[in-house]
Amino acid sequence: MDDGVIQEEPPPSARFLTPTRSGGTRWVDGSEVDSSESAPSWSLEDERSAGAVSSNGGAAAASRVSSGAFRRRLGKRPRRVDSLDVESMNVRGAHGHSSKEISMLTTLAMAFQTLGVVYGDMGTSPLYVFSDVFSKVPIKSEVEILGALSLVMYTIAMIPFAKYVFIVLKANDNGEGGTFALYSLICRYAKVSMLPNQQRVDEDISSFRLKLPTPELERAISVKDCLEKKPLFKNILLFLVLMGTSMVIGDGILTPSMSVMSAVSGLQGQVPGFDTNAVVIVSIVVLLLLFSVQRFGTGKVGFMFAPILALWFINLGSIGIYNIVKYDMSVVRAFNPVYIYLFFETNGIKAWSALGGCVLCITGAEAMFADLGHFSVKSIQVAFTTVVFPCLLIAYMGQAAFLMKNPLVVERIFYDSVPGVLFWPVFVIATLAAMIASQAMISATFSCIKQAMALGCFPRIKIIHTSKKVMGQIYIPVMNWFLMVMCIIIVATFRSTNDIANAYGIAEVGVMMVSTALVTLVMLLIWQTNLFLVLCFPILFGAVEFVYLTAVLSKIQEGGWLPLAFSSLFLCIMYTWNYGSVLKYQSEMRGKISLDFILDLGATLGTVRVPGIGLVYNELVQGIPSIFGQLLVTLPAMHSTLVFVCIKYVPVPYVALEERFLFRRVGQKDYHMFRCVARYGYKDIRKEDHGFFEQLLAESLEKFLRREAQEIAFEASTMEAERDDISVVSEVPQSPACDGDLQTPLLSDQRSGDNNRMVTTDGSDPVLPSSSMSAEEDPGLEYELAALREAMASGFTYLLAHGDVRARKESVFTKKFVINYFYAFLRRNCRAGTATLKVPHSNIMRVGMTYMV
Repeated sequence: MDDGVIQEEPPPSARFLTPTRSGGTRWVDGSEVDSSESAPSWSLEDERSAGAVSSNGGAAAASRVSSGAFRRRLGKRPRRVDSLDVESMNVRGAHGHSSKEISMLTTLAMAFQTLGVVYGDMGTSPLYVFSDVFSKVPIKSEVEILGALSLVMYTIAMIPFAKYVFIVLKANDNGEGGTFALYSLICRYAKVSMLPNQQRVDEDISSFRLKLPTPELERAISVKDCLEKKPLFKNILLFLVLMGTSMVIGDGILTPSMSVMSAVSGLQGQVPGFDTNAVVIVSIVVLLLLFSVQRFGTGKVGFMFAPILALWFINLGSIGIYNIVKYDMSVVRAFNPVYIYLFFETNGIKAWSALGGCVLCITGAEAMFADLGHFSVKSIQVAFTTVVFPCLLIAYMGQAAFLMKNPLVVERIFYDSVPGVLFWPVFVIATLAAMIASQAMISATFSCIKQAMALGCFPRIKIIHTSKKVMGQIYIPVMNWFLMVMCIIIVATFRSTNDIANAYGIAEVGVMMVSTALVTLVMLLIWQTNLFLVLCFPILFGAVEFVYLTAVLSKIQEGGWLPLAFSSLFLCIMYTWNYGSVLKYQSEMRGKISLDFILDLGATLGTVRVPGIGLVYNELVQGIPSIFGQLLVTLPAMHSTLVFVCIKYVPVPYVALEERFLFRRVGQKDYHMFRCVARYGYKDIRKEDHGFFEQLLAESLEKFLRREAQEIAFEASTMEAERDDISVVSEVPQSPACDGDLQTPLLSDQRSGDNNRMVTTDGSDPVLPSSSMSAEEDPGLEYELAALREAMASGFTYLLAHGDVRARKESVFTKKFVINYFYAFLRRNCRAGTATLKVPHSNIMRVGMTYMV
């Protein structure tokens, strides 16, 4: 045992090994055992595997061996069985569960709901697209009108329709979308997470759902090895994800300003004396109202979203058809892409600058993927192809037909094309639709911040959960007021939708390019798509998005710097927080306490053991943290039961409650010390109070103790029964008895679906033999349960580290500046860990620590 490193290997009696064809041995998870690692060659799995092979046939067995070998290469599982595996296998059959088919009626109902959540931003784009395009390119002939219309039509067809509807939506993470969902999906197939707290047991979470690639496609292995072995690629991948997230936040600042001001500006020319100052004032009032009601939650303020947006799309289609029929039906010529070439040939550099206005027609397309978690892929596809896409095309064609006869009314093209008798109803619906579009981006910003916090990429801030039924509805006060102030400043400063449009779109195109890069990686690593198709995806869509990016970047001096400044600020915050968190975790890993030191202290730990349960919070999934050494030095007494608690986020959206806790014993039985890993998904909501958390933890610990005793008794009786049947036993020395260490063997009720795991033929849980000792007959178990209940009655105490993170003296100046000042500033001003736990201050003990990184 190395000094400072905890090695909690299970004793030989608790290790299940199977012989390999090469004469070696293998753990039950499939990983090979080093020749230097001594272990008995007998196994309960030998007899079970033999029975399984005989019942299923040699071909099936060979297929399982081949699949298992390939999965070991892809997954690189550890060589030893961690006793945390015990808890991870509780949910029987969860690995093989399949999602239930959604009925057509449910899909149509969800498609109707997507209109109010997903398509608000894209649906309100007809308010300002043509006015921005023709502010750069004056209308001199029908070539400009038909060319701009053709650009808009093919932009919508290329990006939202072809890219997102048919390709990107399929790259979801168990139904979740967005850049963080793509990142977590990649993290499950390759160890690219910067925080080194991954465990093999995480693969047993029911929502992990690893897909086995086909053996002939070795390209996925090469990509995986390249990502894992080169830290540069890990940093590039993380940088892309954080950049995409920061651009979504930047887009959330501009969308409310642009949408609300575009809707309110319709009153200019309709109400006498309603000038620019009045537009600014009314827009600010609407924004104040919009952000003030956020604290009530989207469920309370947005129950009419879908009907309003459905009515809005009906109006767009109806008004478009009216204008086409009344003014010029020849606008259908814009389906011919030749007009795009004529548009650029006639206008030259001005046409390229006008592309920045065309981008506005697809703002909000990323919401189709980011909001996928609330709906299904089919519902979003149905809504876009049957309602959104045709209505938008007809609306833009109607505006182009109106411009054919009225080329001088470009600035107010939308409202001037509306029949006079319908102006006020359309204005009210447009204003409500603009507020709904803003609401969608505000909610998306809250969701991005929450996911970034879960993956250790954003400082802790207060999150309020506004719905008891819908877990995704959250409210972040700090971000809400920050967005409100920024939106008001933007409206008061720019004072015109055309000026705001110059800044609008940069963030959206940036997010699209990030999603293109991540989906390409998913194609290579997970889907194993044909290499030609993989290359076509980034070449085709990436090239189009890059052209649009160059166009919108030309507006930097006209206001385009604003979203870049916001995105850069949040990118620096997120990257710095992740960088400091990783260094802090590595410092804790180096400072782990040796188990030999704890064992030398004896069961009393060198102190007085008093009744109660002490929860020692730390970030380590293995080993005894350095904070525990500080506690032993500082405190004269320790609680009778100690639990090292690690709150850990895994790369899945949600973790079922029954899969939440993993337990293992630390030290000998009379030490009453345990390790607990509490696992959450990046979209899980930690809103339980401390009482509920304590109850769950205590119940899980009691189940762990009972199951541990049953498995020990079951193993002992099985070993006795098989001793005369296995011929190789005489060739291998028997394992020594456990010298007081209570190690937990693998459970018998492991899930089906993994080739190396066994279930009974009828699918029921294996039954313990009658000779095994029941939990009620085990005096040691009853004593430990009684001690646990006594400790629970005395209460819980939370032992937390409260320390500084400082760069070492020999560190370079850049690292010292980032850690000692920027990261330290974020730590001082973020929400304290005690507030997140929702624990009374009387139950908390904090120990000062200084981490040198």
